[in-house]
Amino acid sequence: MRLIDLSHRIEAGMVTYKGLPAPLVCDYLSRQDSRAMYDGGAEFAIQKIEMVGNTGTYLDSPFHRYADGTDLADLPLEKLAHLDAVVVHARNGEMAVGADVFDGVDVSGRAVLVRTGWDRHWRTDAYFENHPYLTAAAAELLVNAGAALVGIDSHNIDDTRGRERPVHTILLGRGIPICEHMTGLDRLPTQGARFYAVPPKMVAVGTFPVRAFAVIAD
Repeated sequence: MRLIDLSHRIEAGMVTYKGLPAPLVCDYLSRQDSRAMYDGGAEFAIQKIEMVGNTGTYLDSPFHRYADGTDLADLPLEKLAHLDAVVVHARNGEMAVGADVFDGVDVSGRAVLVRTGWDRHWRTDAYFENHPYLTAAAAELLVNAGAALVGIDSHNIDDTRGRERPVHTILLGRGIPICEHMTGLDRLPTQGARFYAVPPKMVAVGTFPVRAFAVIAD
């Protein structure tokens, strides 16, 4: 078996979503300061991290959109881990990924990972503008067909040129988690991988980074 990392690195100062603050990472306890607390030459570093949940590759739970939605702590592992995955490739240059892209694709009970190739723009200004997204019709199809989770390697699963967020509204409204800002989907087969995107078990939090990855047969 092979493990395929599908997550971006998180570094201090990086911007994931334009308009949201970058993470701050510093020492709460430095190695040097810790030496006075231990014997035998032991030293430790404890970092302090300040960041918004929408940082790096992250998972949206229903609580992200709905006040009474399931938060990260209450999402069952069955919705996040060991999911049969199907990779759907958006058409080259296509911004609006419509329902027709999923024609003939069995998404029932699966993690549906939409590869747009937009991750090539990560950490550039181009990443934030005119990015690929799913249409409301595509989201409705995925809900009706029983998708377990939906992921995308783009800046947002919704069109951010307007203020509506129909795809978040539709998917999260039906309890389907969303994984955004993925990368490396080109390394996966169309079918046959197992997908994992498990966030910390945090109460009253809707979104948090994950180390998304897939397991495939070698």
